[in-house]
Amino acid sequence: MSLTHKILIALMWLLAGLMVADAARAERIKDMASVAGVRNNQLIGYGVVVGLDGSGDQTTQTPFTVQSIVNMLSNMGVTMPPGTSLQLKNVAAVMVTANLPPFSRTGQQIDITVSSMGNAKSLKGGTLVLTPLKGADGQIYAMAQGNVVVAGAGAAAAGSKVTVNHLSVGRIAAGATVEREVPTPMGEGEFVYLDLNGADFGTAQRMVEAINRQVPGAATAVDARQVRVRAPTSPDARVAFLGAIESIELQPARLPAKVIINARSGSVVMNQTVTLETCAVAHGNLTVSVSAANTVSQPPPLSGGQTVGVSNAQIELKQDNASLLNVKAGANLAEVVKALNAIGANPQDLVAVLQAMKAAGALRAELEII
Repeated sequence: MSLTHKILIALMWLLAGLMVADAARAERIKDMASVAGVRNNQLIGYGVVVGLDGSGDQTTQTPFTVQSIVNMLSNMGVTMPPGTSLQLKNVAAVMVTANLPPFSRTGQQIDITVSSMGNAKSLKGGTLVLTPLKGADGQIYAMAQGNVVVAGAGAAAAGSKVTVNHLSVGRIAAGATVEREVPTPMGEGEFVYLDLNGADFGTAQRMVEAINRQVPGAATAVDARQVRVRAPTSPDARVAFLGAIESIELQPARLPAKVIINARSGSVVMNQTVTLETCAVAHGNLTVSVSAANTVSQPPPLSGGQTVGVSNAQIELKQDNASLLNVKAGANLAEVVKALNAIGANPQDLVAVLQAMKAAGALRAELEII
């Protein structure tokens, strides 16, 4: 085989690899956008968990738990004598939360989360009694009840305590039954609107072009967040049309360069479009150490003085030597990571270094502190 044939074969493999790489970067529309109006609805309710093994609320400190039990017993025909003081250990007041998915129908079941709102030690083994779940409009949309599942364990004895995971929050799979449906519109008239997960003019335009390649003239960009699509008006045809639209693949536009800094934990995350300009960095750690040495001052014999304790503070100031380091320019994320690792700063120090680089114009990215 001649050299020319070998070069042609190599080029063919290279082009095939690039095509595979482009296909791997493509994303479906359903992963990048959602149909306007198709959304979850949050539900919330106040309930009582019973059947706990002595790990419930201390009713002397949570009077609302006692009031809830009295009201529940009254609704069941049990009247408590006035002035009765209940000392309950197996009951806990809880908040019940759930997400009502779109297109939920009456009779369907949804998962719920049960969270203690008093001072219960654990909800393990408890049972949630019938609890109405309301929406933002105050209407009841579901009824919840069932055995609480807590993914954890705990034990305490003789002043020692061992806890595995979180014991004051549990879940009930299919623990609520939908009682009221929420209308979920899919567009107005002949149009359906697709809302992008993130506002981006380039991605919106590419989405319009990808849809119009399949259905010419159907899509129009409203702004950087929304795309308007002309769709069939009959429900069955509209569902089939949206199913086909959501499966269209396209390559989103490159995201703006951004560095996310968590000031509490010191975590630093940057995307692949971050670049660096050549700069010089000198970073040294300043350490202040304060220690106390406890001694005893003993008076001479027959002096009439008293023995007293004395605390002597010792303060030590130490600064590490730091030389000026030349940070080379980085045109991609791998080079940026390599350049930042050469500084030798820990994540907490790296936050200050990145802020200084941004102020000096060497960091080509937006800094966002969360």
